[in-house]
Amino acid sequence: MAIATVAVRFGLYLVLMIQFGVAAFSLYGLRGAERTSGRVLPSASTILATAVGGAVLSLLSIIVLTASMAGVAITEVDRPTLAMLVGQTSVGVAFQVRVGALLLAGAASLFIRHSRYAGAALGLVVVAAGIAIGTLAWSGHGAATEGALSRIHLAADIIHLLASAGWIGALMALLVLIFRSGRRITEDQLRLSHRALASFASTGTILVAALVATGIGNMLAIVGLTGLVRLPFSLYGQLLVAKLLLFAVMLALAAANRFRLVPRFETAMTAGDHRRALGALRRSLTVEASCAIAILALVAWLGTLDPSGETM
Repeated sequence: MAIATVAVRFGLYLVLMIQFGVAAFSLYGLRGAERTSGRVLPSASTILATAVGGAVLSLLSIIVLTASMAGVAITEVDRPTLAMLVGQTSVGVAFQVRVGALLLAGAASLFIRHSRYAGAALGLVVVAAGIAIGTLAWSGHGAATEGALSRIHLAADIIHLLASAGWIGALMALLVLIFRSGRRITEDQLRLSHRALASFASTGTILVAALVATGIGNMLAIVGLTGLVRLPFSLYGQLLVAKLLLFAVMLALAAANRFRLVPRFETAMTAGDHRRALGALRRSLTVEASCAIAILALVAWLGTLDPSGETM
């Protein structure tokens, strides 16, 4: 049951974050026909696929949770218990809101290929996907905090999720842009890739600042100052340390991309020899995206543990 819970949580995090991040990236990183054609970045199909995938995974997550709470196998979950969880708990309400938001995002994706409505449709997807991601906070530690700090912790958790989605989704979009076969890489494609990378630089700085601030706040709310020294001695703490180390690697790679690899790529394009510079960017972004996926897996696992490392 624990493995199924972690797997479903991981899939849900990944799918929703790709949806939000790709939609947001299409708004600030692409222009005009680049958003609608699908040849530059398949935004519409990605959003529609993640809307369907997110809805399916949301249903699976609520079934797995019901089975866990009832102490039965997934195949033995009965409708009355499932209906009670969906209709009478905060997690159930979050599930309903998430599915509604995903349906809205999927419907909006159908208008992205129309140049007249592309911007508005993408904006609507960003809002809907943001709401869907925000509902994930009700299945994490942010919703378990009690007292005066409960709302602050929950808000910080939601901001943390949105900032993570903005970063991870943009990484996936950038990988699509720069991983083109040799025949498909034209000068226009190279310049578009450079512009997109440069556009993400300033956005990425804001996302990192939000992640660091909310991450520190969330950690203190969950383990407290006195609990920091005990982190290496519990499973929860060990996974959290691993997550922080991977995040540090991502920060280092992001800094290298912004201040070294992207300027070098621009210089190489001017000189007419982009292959080595593009290869370095590909490797860096691949490692960065791999770290992000590993972090999501750890977050999915952490959500099933309490700060002492015991399974919830």
